[in-house]
Amino acid sequence: MCGRFTLTVDPSELSDTFGEYEFPNQFAPRFNIAPTQPVLAISNSTKQKADFFIWGLIPSWAKDPSIGNKLINARGETLAEKPSFRGSFKYKRCLIPADGFYEWKTQPGTKTKTPYFIHMKDRRPFAFAGLWDEWQSSDGSAVRTCTIITTEPNELMSTLHSRMPVILSPNDYSQWIDPSPQTPDKLLHLIKPFPAESMSAHPVSTLVNKPGNDLPECVVPTS
Repeated sequence: MCGRFTLTVDPSELSDTFGEYEFPNQFAPRFNIAPTQPVLAISNSTKQKADFFIWGLIPSWAKDPSIGNKLINARGETLAEKPSFRGSFKYKRCLIPADGFYEWKTQPGTKTKTPYFIHMKDRRPFAFAGLWDEWQSSDGSAVRTCTIITTEPNELMSTLHSRMPVILSPNDYSQWIDPSPQTPDKLLHLIKPFPAESMSAHPVSTLVNKPGNDLPECVVPTS
């Protein structure tokens, strides 16, 4: 799964990486982004402009918004089948910019879990493949939410966890957020592990275990 990630770069660096996509002029560096919090995303309805969505998908048909707490991730293998995701997979896809994410490795023979920070070797930002939806609250306001798609792990991630987030190649961004409806056969080839040789990971402090600790120290390597 993917339960925490970072976006610490400034808007100008995002613009350098994502080129044609527009970002807010200012936003605070985030070192410990957690579910239910606002995240930047570029959806296929916003004309290549990033906006904020709540992390945790609430399907438009949901009666109880708390379902979003359970839908922070979507398994890539069943996107076209699950009622919570199949509509968004066809019509409502998004890019979720990040520059790193966390995973917890269980230490052999113990219940202790060590957090690891995973990032690109060149430390450049990247994009998770995501889905979004819009839910109408009882007061009539619209709530836009998103989820991060996961897949089987690459060689690096398999040493830490049984899943990893889907990280898209920049060459696939435009296809993923094409505003036209897409059939699974046109998109499922993008749901795959990112090349391990481009990624790196190191253990970090258990500071990251608490969402309230949104600090630079969260990404600092530990021995």
